[in-house]
Amino acid sequence: MNITGILIAALIVGGTGLFIGVFLGVAGKKFAVEVNEMEEAILGCLPGNNCGGCGYAGCAALAAAIAKGEAPANACPVGGPAVMAKIAELKGEEAAESIRQVAFVKCAGTCEKAKQAYEYTGIADCVIAGNMQNGGPKGCSYGCLGFGNCVKACPFDAIHVIDGIAVVDKEACKACGKCVAACSKHLIELIPYDQKYMVHCNSNDKGKDVMSVCSTGCIGCMLCKKACEYDAVEIKNNLAHIDPEKCQNCGACAEKCPKKVIFPNV
Repeated sequence: MNITGILIAALIVGGTGLFIGVFLGVAGKKFAVEVNEMEEAILGCLPGNNCGGCGYAGCAALAAAIAKGEAPANACPVGGPAVMAKIAELKGEEAAESIRQVAFVKCAGTCEKAKQAYEYTGIADCVIAGNMQNGGPKGCSYGCLGFGNCVKACPFDAIHVIDGIAVVDKEACKACGKCVAACSKHLIELIPYDQKYMVHCNSNDKGKDVMSVCSTGCIGCMLCKKACEYDAVEIKNNLAHIDPEKCQNCGACAEKCPKKVIFPNV
């Protein structure tokens, strides 16, 4: 074995390794990305679901926005008051009051209460079915089709189709808004968690037309409005609406409703 050859090979390998090490060290410093410690700390507080409910692409994007002051400390709907308090403490701010919200489905037209206009045998998708004749197989063109696009969109398993309509689990819901965006009928909205009474209907048809397709739909009779002493109920386009900011959850509207379409959002 030639000792000289071995030494030369060792020098070449060692020199190459040294060169690569120096090059990587210099490159690491030159192209290093500066880490924002506040941003990293805020990211550590966020739940990491990357659901997009805050309006940003994910938790990292929200953390960057909060660190820059472009988003408030309570921007994460999933984390709630606990996460908001931690982030506010990091930024040296006082935690603002946060109202917990929950998704609400404006339809009570179950299989028993709502009529079917025809038998649908296509793909189980609300958008596709909604593009069919009369806005889908349901007699009420405003009602929940029950194919579960909202269920597929929810990252927290907080909404399920029960007896033909979507039903929200208030305790599991994080108010991320994914189901709101997924509902092609625009039946889902976010309301305060503590809001007790809501109108479980979205139809703008007149009373007679509503009753012909659904036994529990709002007929716009105005009895709920007359019963409310807090002026929390108004009638728009033949449909009753309850203003959560004015409502005192007394239940007077629900008691007077002849169609029993106003009931607790459980």
